[in-house]
Amino acid sequence: MGSTSDKISGKANELTGQANQAVGDATDNHSMENKGAAQEAKGDAQQAKGKAKDAAKNIVDKT
Repeated sequence: MGSTSDKISGKANELTGQANQAVGDATDNHSMENKGAAQEAKGDAQQAKGKAKDAAKNIVDKT
């Protein structure tokens, strides 16, 4: 998976996780809130992975 697709997938997971947390909070569904938080964290990690790939590519391109 390329850096762009990592960042896009990460953003999608982050937004879906946030939405699930909001629905879980509104419906007092703690399980959904927790799953949403986990999905948001997964999205954050995917985005970080994409940014790290970009940084590594930039270093290689400069050499």
